[in-house]
Amino acid sequence: MNEYKRFVQRIGLVGITNILISISGLIFIPIITKNFSVFDYGIWAQVNTTIALIPNIANLGLPYTMVRFLSAENDKSKIKESFYSMLAVVFASSLIISLLFIIFKNPIADSLFGGNINILYLVSIISFFACMNLMIISFFRTFQQIKRYSLFLVLQSYIGVLISSYLALSGYNIETVVFGLLVGYLAVFIIMLLMIGGYLGLAIPKFKNLKEELEFAIPTIPSNVSSWVVDSSDKYVIGIFIGSAAVGYYSPSYALGSILLMFLSPFALLLPAVLPKYFEEGNLKQVNIFLKYSMKYFMIITVPAAVGLSILSKPILLIITTPEIALNGYLITPFVCLGAIFMGMYGITNNILILEKKTKILGKIWILVGFLNLLFNIIAVPFIGIIGAAIVTLLCYLIALLITVFYSRKYLELPYDYISMIKIAISSIIMGIVVAIINPNGIWNVLITIIIGILVYFSVLFLIKGINKEELNFFKTMINES
Repeated sequence: MNEYKRFVQRIGLVGITNILISISGLIFIPIITKNFSVFDYGIWAQVNTTIALIPNIANLGLPYTMVRFLSAENDKSKIKESFYSMLAVVFASSLIISLLFIIFKNPIADSLFGGNINILYLVSIISFFACMNLMIISFFRTFQQIKRYSLFLVLQSYIGVLISSYLALSGYNIETVVFGLLVGYLAVFIIMLLMIGGYLGLAIPKFKNLKEELEFAIPTIPSNVSSWVVDSSDKYVIGIFIGSAAVGYYSPSYALGSILLMFLSPFALLLPAVLPKYFEEGNLKQVNIFLKYSMKYFMIITVPAAVGLSILSKPILLIITTPEIALNGYLITPFVCLGAIFMGMYGITNNILILEKKTKILGKIWILVGFLNLLFNIIAVPFIGIIGAAIVTLLCYLIALLITVFYSRKYLELPYDYISMIKIAISSIIMGIVVAIINPNGIWNVLITIIIGILVYFSVLFLIKGINKEELNFFKTMINES
């Protein structure tokens, strides 16, 4: 129980970190939407979409490989060799991709950034540091230095957002605002590199174990890229077929629904670092306990949040964006919320296949889903617009979950407590009815309604025993000992 208590404490820390990061994004939405045109906001959304894509390719799956191969390693010399070998490979691949962006600058800038070459130059540089930072920050994740990991994630987000916010409010153009992001990535890169260099010392990589590591890592690249395709390529398709303004309508609503994925991040980060120890020891009972509790707590939080965000999408968007954006995009949020729940269920279930080292299965799943997503978006977006993109995203997350469940059940017990899920759904529906009846408008009314919804949800959940006293005592003890 002590092991799980520490695990839940770390879940809480990473959860708070992701809440802070999500808040930073929400804070910036009203700043940029109220100071720039919808077209410029669409370019900003494409910038962030591109920065999210490049590491999925350039990092070659090595950040997660480090977690899988080094999390149980105690030999500092082996850690140093593997870390610097992987970092050297990522440096080379990131540099090549950034140079390709510059070589093909005109067609890329025309397709994504409204022909703005300066934006493209900035994106190529930011993407390089995004790749390096992801690799370096995974070192702290690997050895469960969660406080440092969380600190650097928050710094990277807030330094960029604060500088970009200042530049936007000061009347600078969109290129200068994007430059603010670069400052955040660069500052964190320097700090982390100095810290790890001071701990490990410097070394010239010999690439001793690189072959084995790449054999594990390479099959995850299609999964990572295809996952991005499902999550973000819809913005590219919308931009190409409808225009940057449509991306501007779509992105805030999509971002609002995607907030739910921040609750997956703690589990996605910590489960791969915690589970291998028990799995290698043959302690499958403990593995199942971690997976089941993780799934239950994820559902307890995200299902009611999805219901609430779906109902409150329009009033929230009216607060943080403009009436034009809110009226054109609020129907996107319910589809994204439901898709985020499916993605979260997938993100916990797939640990079964990862423990069995069946990453090729995951790669094939996401190749299929990525292809279907791109195909369906190309078909749907020209005919039914941004709603079509949202529906396609939802369907693709569901397909990924169902296929993963089909394969995972062959190896370990699935981490689903169906009775708890039914109780969570009932509590969420009752809460949703209350929120819909209130139908708030304005920031204070929305905040009060959210508080009322939370109280209603947890009251009903406790009354129908969706959370038992043993679990409440466990959390009370954990908080007291924190």
